[in-house]
Amino acid sequence: MPWGGPAFNPLDKKLVLSFKPSSGLAAPSYQAVQWANFTQTFATAMASKTGPAVSSGGGTQAFQFAKQGFIAEADDLVDTWKANGLHDDFLPGLLDTMKTPNGYVAIPYNLDMRVLWYNKSLLEKAGATPPTDWQSYLDAAAALKKIGVFGFAANGNPSGGNAFQMIVGVMINNGGGIFDAEGKPNLVTDANIQALEFIEENIRKGYVDPGAISYTATNSNSQWKAEKFAMGIDVPGLAANVGGSTAADLVVGDPLTSDSGKKGALYFPNNIMMYKNTPSQKDSEAFLTYYYKHMSELWTKKTGIGLPVLKSIASTPEFQSDPNQVKIVSSWQPISKTWAAPGGSALFANVTYVDSTTPMSTFGQNVLSGKTPKESLTILQNTLAGQIK
Repeated sequence: MPWGGPAFNPLDKKLVLSFKPSSGLAAPSYQAVQWANFTQTFATAMASKTGPAVSSGGGTQAFQFAKQGFIAEADDLVDTWKANGLHDDFLPGLLDTMKTPNGYVAIPYNLDMRVLWYNKSLLEKAGATPPTDWQSYLDAAAALKKIGVFGFAANGNPSGGNAFQMIVGVMINNGGGIFDAEGKPNLVTDANIQALEFIEENIRKGYVDPGAISYTATNSNSQWKAEKFAMGIDVPGLAANVGGSTAADLVVGDPLTSDSGKKGALYFPNNIMMYKNTPSQKDSEAFLTYYYKHMSELWTKKTGIGLPVLKSIASTPEFQSDPNQVKIVSSWQPISKTWAAPGGSALFANVTYVDSTTPMSTFGQNVLSGKTPKESLTILQNTLAGQIK
């Protein structure tokens, strides 16, 4: 998949084609699958048995295909890595997000997260201090409002916004989330209601841009750049996306402590998976061992792949040169949880119902439009319960 900028795929292809398989097997080939309609591309390949031996893909793709019987579990590979030390190089808890009752369906590859950003110059201008909990967040947002700046950034457009991710992140921050321990949706809880009441308070007090409900991520980036947004939960690459002189003022804040005394955030462990339709399972595993030992260049050459999953890459001088990215990995990754929260850490097939789906976009719109917390949660609960059997 094209995980980064223009430099990513050529370097990734070079890395793949440098692998030397065992005697008797053909050299590897490399195919870049574009994000447009990628799910259908893979599904068609699975059905016709023309798919790859190994691939990356959408963050929940492996769990969907594992349920359909196409995935080769990675337990033997993980056992090998436990013996050679590579297993210990993964950031805390990451491998566990891939482990199902049937085994490891994939290997973490790169990370996406939703973290708190703030504009340090605007906070200074407003006389506010960077927040550390929900109340100090509200206090900072109130100060920002006095200088005509919004303190709770959001982008709720169903076609290009991710407000629903931000909202679920706040729910996880309070110990809530979407799924229970049985993998069933359980949304109308005290923890989730309290989280949405915090968001509702930001909306009611005018800390949220009234236009946010229709904003795409691009619109939101423009508001950050114009210094109309000064705080909000956003992607790890926000500063780069905003660019210009404003980028230097954007700082990753500390994980917030919720009113119930908890910390947490939403993250997406993108992964690499192996398929049963392979010339050699052993060579699929050998390739992944080679790839993980050599993939650091994708980060050290700053191809835009996302955040690393390996401690050894996170400790390179090239990665350490960006204090915001370092803080995300050191302070946010350990407290982050997947879509499976609060019932578990490992992803599973049902998360495909909430991974950038229409019901989730509608949920984001409902919250931003002023529906009560219980109403917004109940609508999503009923929708998911009708889909997930």
